[in-house]
Amino acid sequence: MKKLESSLKNMLLVLTGVTAVSVALLAYVNELTKGPIAEANAKTLNEALKKVLPEFTNNPVAESDTIFSEKDGKKNVDFIVYPAKNGEELVGTAVEAKSMGFGGELKVLVGFNAEGKIYNYSLLAHAETPGLGSKADKWFGAYDPAKGEQAVSHEESKKSILGMNPGETPLTVSKDGGAVDAITASTITSRAFLNAVNAAYQAYKATPNTDAATGATIKVELTDSVSAK
Repeated sequence: MKKLESSLKNMLLVLTGVTAVSVALLAYVNELTKGPIAEANAKTLNEALKKVLPEFTNNPVAESDTIFSEKDGKKNVDFIVYPAKNGEELVGTAVEAKSMGFGGELKVLVGFNAEGKIYNYSLLAHAETPGLGSKADKWFGAYDPAKGEQAVSHEESKKSILGMNPGETPLTVSKDGGAVDAITASTITSRAFLNAVNAAYQAYKATPNTDAATGATIKVELTDSVSAK
């Protein structure tokens, strides 16, 4: 077999061929994994909804509302609201919200009962320091090993936000004069987490299918809270 002459033209042809094959392989792999990834995400979301809401019989995902904002001509997802019903009765609402933490975006799913009190929450994604900021996954539910890892209310632990109503008083850390104890050595993450919870409540309050609805247009400012105070 004749060896290709080492020239710029031949090198470009080889490079083009390799690029075309690589793109085709990536597209093929992406198509193969698209379904399993979507199924895994759906399973994770459904498990989180069961955790943060009272028992429901409907499909909150199918009945969800997405709240957008627009910037530079592009739509951004600000909140996703999931209504939970037992029969025809609305028993709770879960809201997916986000804020900026120390390491990047922090995304939470907050469940409110029919009275607007926090039923539970799930930390969906974060980029915080492992072992510190990542403690938000359990800290604000105040899991107690002595009680079999069951979440406790704010009345039982100042770490917990369970049972609190952000509509009565926005949630802030005790260092800022609030009622919630921040994660040890992670005040920035704690502020960001509570910002997301407060924002989630505003979305809950303005959603027509909740008892606390106002029908108003949602305007929420998610504070970055990257402060060393």
